[in-house]
This record gives sequence, structure tokens and C-alpha cells, in this order.
Amino acid sequence: MSASIVIGETPRGEPIEIDIKELLATRLLVQGNSGSGKSHLLRRLLEESAGIVQQVVIDPEGDFVSLAEEFGHVVIDGAAYGEAEIVRLGARIRQHRASVVLALDELEIDQQMKCAAQFLNAMFDAPREQWYPALVVVDEAQMFAPAAAGEVSEEARRISLGAMTNLMCRGRKRGLAGVIATQRLAKLAKNVAAEASNFLMGRTFLDIDMVRAADLLGMERRQAEQIRDLARGQFLGLGPAIARRPVAVNIGEVRTGAKSVTPGLVPLPTASTEDMRELLHDNLHVEPERPEFPRPAPRTEDAETVARRIAANEMLEPTGAQARDREAERQRAEADPEENRAAMVEIMNEMAKEEDCTFQSSTTLFQDFTIRCRMKGISVRGLDATMFRRGFAAAIAGIDDPDDERWLDLQNLAKHVPDDALAPFYVIARAAMDGKPCPDDTELARIYGTSSPRRVQRLLDYLEKDGLLVVRTDFSGKRSVGVPDLGVTTTAVEA
Repeated sequence: MSASIVIGETPRGEPIEIDIKELLATRLLVQGNSGSGKSHLLRRLLEESAGIVQQVVIDPEGDFVSLAEEFGHVVIDGAAYGEAEIVRLGARIRQHRASVVLALDELEIDQQMKCAAQFLNAMFDAPREQWYPALVVVDEAQMFAPAAAGEVSEEARRISLGAMTNLMCRGRKRGLAGVIATQRLAKLAKNVAAEASNFLMGRTFLDIDMVRAADLLGMERRQAEQIRDLARGQFLGLGPAIARRPVAVNIGEVRTGAKSVTPGLVPLPTASTEDMRELLHDNLHVEPERPEFPRPAPRTEDAETVARRIAANEMLEPTGAQARDREAERQRAEADPEENRAAMVEIMNEMAKEEDCTFQSSTTLFQDFTIRCRMKGISVRGLDATMFRRGFAAAIAGIDDPDDERWLDLQNLAKHVPDDALAPFYVIARAAMDGKPCPDDTELARIYGTSSPRRVQRLLDYLEKDGLLVVRTDFSGKRSVGVPDLGVTTTAVEA
């Protein structure tokens, strides 16, 4: 297998290659203003090397998810998972050598930095036997390794900069080769940029960035002006994996496309001034309708599902013990679905009675649940982590069978409650349905999985603002909690 790829050609039509083996040892820095073609360059690099080396893409704008369709990358939506799940996925990726795209476009910048840091640290901390070679491509690297504190929190900057420093300074011995792209070298931490030995410099206009780019390319400062004159998609390359002297490269074509494209000109509307005025002011005094209850953002796949896809490597045919395990799983799945459901509910109820179970992470609980099911020969096919969390919340509240007609209205109402708040909501609603007092803050805190009663107060305020609960405290200090959609309320007791 050839370890070199063609990244583009010179203005005279001569092909320019990148030696992937050398790149793994020496890393790459890409720089260019917005619109210079950085993302196009990264896409060309990823497409051409997809069959040679494992790839991990940190994608803050969601532009590289199209690699999944053409090259089989697993797309991980960073907004859909918690910290523990991201760490587990990062570890699985190194173990199973999966090529992935971590899409962070649904997160705020602080959350992007923390998510990427946890993900990179999990890969960095893999055991020695899993130090397989991998390209780690980080687009908009100045966001994750800023040269100075900005509008982000100091905590997010610290952990993100630490992860990027580990990747570029110490990642080589662990098989991780950083490929970082930035709009401005001046905004990128110097200790991160300094570890790259290969450079592809695109068009830039600010003097400070041009001078720094010229220094990295070994050019005299009076030659820095030519960096301003580079065309879109044209870069100056230098480094042991590219060329020993600066060379102009016109980046080649790509097969996949980005989600974001440069907008073109479209005709302006032809409406008259009066018509446009009417459109803008029509019903201006009417507020937009607000949904009755907030609905949590849909999750396309839970962490366990993605982890199983990575571990199973679905593109390969199962053989040997793996094939026997899948056959056994298929046979279990063919058992009576009603029996399977009843057995799973029983296991959830047993787990809910265990001391301090609410203080364990949902990922740990789900893993424990799947192990117990398999030990009893129960198929868990079709059950994901989200379904488990909601079923386990019902078990915590003592709802033995959530499908019982008695709980039908409560279950429909609970669809509008976030997963983490579901167990306390179920407990309060059941107390109201049974005409019993609402549990005190200490008990609700235990059910919520916290030792802070203040968090319970914030939770009740949140549920009340969204119309799910009505909390009433009389002059004697007694509290009752009503569930207006069910028409029930708890008895009043001291809060």
C-alpha cells in the first residue's frame, strides 16, 4: 500500500504529494483567512488518506459529517452525550481504530472546548497496546488552543489548551498525529503551533500573520507580501512530508461537500414598499405561540449504540465466536416480546431498590442492566440508553409496570419532562395521585442523585415555570405540590 497521496499540483501542473508516514511523525499546520480554502484542503487530505490511516476529525461547524456517506466515518454528535459517554467513546475509538467525526456545531463555544478536551484526553490516555497511528484533524484550532483568554471561561480554556498541547507535543509517541487548521496564527497558542514541522499557508492579509507565516516557511520578510496574493485554494507548502523548499500548491478536487457553502447572489423580492411594510408589521403585537412543555432535543443515537457500532465494525462479516454470539442474540430476540419486557421491568425494579443507585451515572446503570439481562438470557435488542433512563426513573418512583392503564396519563405527561428530572417528577406525581404528602427536599435530593437540597429547589422552580407542577406554601409553612394536567395535588406538610 502506498503511503503517499496527491494533495494537488503546482501552477505548472506537477503533482504535489504528502507522505502520510512522514506526516504521522511530523504533524501539520494549515493557516489561511476565511475563504482561503482551508476546509477544502482538509477535506482533500482526509479523502485521499481515508484508506491508509485511521482518522479522527474535531469538527466545530459540522462541515465534515458528509465523510460518513462516502468513506464510512462514524459521526458522533457531541451535543447528544454527557461527559462520561464522550470519554467512553474516545476510549472505544482507539481500541477499535474507528474513523470518526466529532460534530460540535450544536454546542456553545465553552461546551465545544470542554467536549473536545474530554474526547482528546480519552484518546491520549489509551493503554500502550492501543497506540495505533491516527490522524487527528482539528479545524478552527484557534478556538481550542487560544493564545490569550477571551470571552470563554478560564476553566474551558485551561482544559482545552491542555488537551491540544498534549496532542501536538506528546501525541506522536502515542500514534496521534495532529493536523490543525487556523484562520489566524496570532490567535493560536505558540506552544501548539511550534510542534508542527509541515506547513500549508494560504491567503492572509494581516501583517502580523503574514510575517509569522513567512518565518515558518523560512522566507525573508520582504517575501511575505506574496502570501497576500495567493488565490483561493492555493497554498505554500513546506516540510519533510511535503517539500524541502517552499512550493506553491493548487489543492485538488474533492468528492464530498460541506454543509455550509458560500452564499451566491439571488434576486431581491419584487414586492412594493407598501406590501413589504404590511408584511413586516402584520400582527406585530401578537406574541408567538409558546409550546406548552419544553421537549428535550432528540438524540439520534445513544452512546451505547455508537459504541456497539464501533466495536462491532459493521462493515465486516462476523466470524467464529462473534458469529455464535450474534446467533444467540438473535435467538433471544425471537423469544416472546411480552416476556422479555416483563423480565426487564423486574430487573429495573430490583436495581431501583439498591442503596445509592440514584448516585450512579446513567451510563454505569445501563451497563449493569444489560449485563444482568444477558446473564438471564434476556435480549436487550431495541432498548437504548434513553429508554432505559426513562424506565428506571419509573422504577425509582415505585411504578412497577409503567404500561398499566393507571399510569397512562402520567406517562403521556412525562414525555415533556427532561430525562434527568423524570424520577423526582414521577415521585411527586405519584404522591399526588395517591393523596400523600410530597417527599421533603432531602428525600427528593436523594432521588435526584444529589446531596444538595438547593438543586431540588431549582428543579421545582424549573418544573413550575414550565407548567408541569404548581408549588403552594401556606402561611403556616406547609407545602403542597399539584400536577395541574392530572388534576391532583399532594397533601400539605411542613416543607
